[in-house]
Amino acid sequence: MTANKTPPGNTKPVDDVTGIETTGHEWDGIKELNNPLPRWWLWCLYLTIIWGIGYTIAYPAWPLINGATSGLLGYSTRAEVARDIEQFEASNADLEQKLSNIEFAALGEDEALYHYAVSSGAAVFRNSCSQCHGSGAAGAKGYPNLLDDDWLWGGTFDDIVLTVRHGIRNDTDDDARYSQMPAYGDILEAGEIDALIETVRGLAGEEHDAGLAATGTQIFADNCAACHGDAGLGDRTQGAPNLTDAIWLYGGDRLSLRESITNARFGVMPAWGPRLSDAQVNAVSAYVHQLGGGERDAP
Repeated sequence: MTANKTPPGNTKPVDDVTGIETTGHEWDGIKELNNPLPRWWLWCLYLTIIWGIGYTIAYPAWPLINGATSGLLGYSTRAEVARDIEQFEASNADLEQKLSNIEFAALGEDEALYHYAVSSGAAVFRNSCSQCHGSGAAGAKGYPNLLDDDWLWGGTFDDIVLTVRHGIRNDTDDDARYSQMPAYGDILEAGEIDALIETVRGLAGEEHDAGLAATGTQIFADNCAACHGDAGLGDRTQGAPNLTDAIWLYGGDRLSLRESITNARFGVMPAWGPRLSDAQVNAVSAYVHQLGGGERDAP
């Protein structure tokens, strides 16, 4: 290990072997030489500083109270995106025009238009519908699965368009699909609700108490058949679900059925007509229709 000398007037020692000033740092007797940075590295640093200053002058950069500096070049990422959107809309203007007025039968005959509708409808679905129905449209408790063929209000293209445009049980659209199940906790005794639960589970082919189900049959006929039908097959004109297919929107276990019967359910879907264009409504309806559960329109 070499000794260090400290020249007069210098507060940092100089290495005795190399003659280079040290930093004053020492680790286990090992001292660090204060070698200057390579000149190429320094020039690169100076150039990046100059480039950074020039960038903040030319482009939007410094945040202010109500915005940011606009830059001498007037560049805007928002304007660039807006131009891209305008270019896209212009290139698809003919397809959008056709899609806004087309019927489903004609849509199926135009392969290019149909593929465009499904593709653009998928984008609309991800933006507006996936929050409730899921990214894959499989739904969740209280939000219908759009992949199966169990439709509360009908699964034809026209039915779906009507549901999307006007929504369900909202208070913003006079043409919204509307129905209301009574809260039978205010109408039936607890024992009658118990029997009704077993009747409903029996209709769906679920495990149930046959004795209670028999008791609940008349209760069902008196209170539920008007909407769900005598056999429990439901009524799409009222949004009354089919109770025989074991597909449950809110759950088919006894606890969930008790909640549904006692307090009723009142699912709300917004009206998308005011928010989406006619082309977008038709596009997302076409997308939902082709997911797997769409039905043919009546001839």
